[in-house]
Amino acid sequence: MKTFVPYALTVSFLAALPLPAQTPKPKRINRAIELLDAGQPIYYSGGRGGYEEGKKSAATKADYINYEMEHGAFDMKELRDFMRGLVDAGPTRTGHRTPAVIVTLPVLGKDPVSMRANSWVVQQVLAAGVHGILLCHAESPEAIREFVEASRYPFAEKAMNLGQGYRGSGSQGYASQIWGISATEYLKRADTWPLNKNGEIMLGLKIENPKATANADRSTKVPGIAFAEWGPGDQSFYLIGLPQGPGGDESGGRGRAMHPAMQDARSRVFKAAKAAKIAFLNACNESNVIDMIKEGVMICTGGDTPGAEKGRQFTKRQGPW
Repeated sequence: MKTFVPYALTVSFLAALPLPAQTPKPKRINRAIELLDAGQPIYYSGGRGGYEEGKKSAATKADYINYEMEHGAFDMKELRDFMRGLVDAGPTRTGHRTPAVIVTLPVLGKDPVSMRANSWVVQQVLAAGVHGILLCHAESPEAIREFVEASRYPFAEKAMNLGQGYRGSGSQGYASQIWGISATEYLKRADTWPLNKNGEIMLGLKIENPKATANADRSTKVPGIAFAEWGPGDQSFYLIGLPQGPGGDESGGRGRAMHPAMQDARSRVFKAAKAAKIAFLNACNESNVIDMIKEGVMICTGGDTPGAEKGRQFTKRQGPW
């Protein structure tokens, strides 16, 4: 004997079932820029390695991954494999094809001649499909201009006090595949933000020694720069000297960070970033993240930590995280 369920009851039952979660539609390729553009502070985590590490990092809650090549191995194949791993394990819960990736370079921004001689490093890294670069020991505003020019294409919109870009044809091939867009579309979008409001590449400066600090006002105003930090680890080497403690406290520790000379360096870089209307990066933790945000810090460490969660809740961020 057949049992008939009334049609209305069936519809009512189905309507009560939870709907499958829909993946959000991102507004941009680079989530870090998307959030900063909306006035939201962002949080990053560290990354390195190749394909398998990329697959694992695809699930990060961090708004971007800082891929370390300053002191880690400069291995371009490994970086490309890392990016491919992110793609294969994606998309992210926020709907982005990959988390944003910003690479810390082994090249130093000490003078324009050496910066131009090492511009091939900038171009190789961008051709791997990353979303930004952090330049260490950014001492010279002239070197920083070279850094920005090496990151842009010749047809990019001109800017005052900035020469023509010189990224070359062919750099768009692999990078466009990582971004999941056509090569032509990549050429349009692979420009520096906020100089180009539609750009998807973030360039940052580590102003981490006394000479860099002295030039911070000029360096942060170079068009094409998106953020700056004061590099307390390296600053402390110059301003205080040899770290003490087991293994040497490279990070500076709270005691070293509170040294008057260190606080002066931080204040100068912070004020320069604020005057240039670019984001300031600082270490944050669960106990100080709200104070940091209130002060005006827009980029924090600890993208996967309780401190980041506390910061996101404080600024009422919407979305999966």
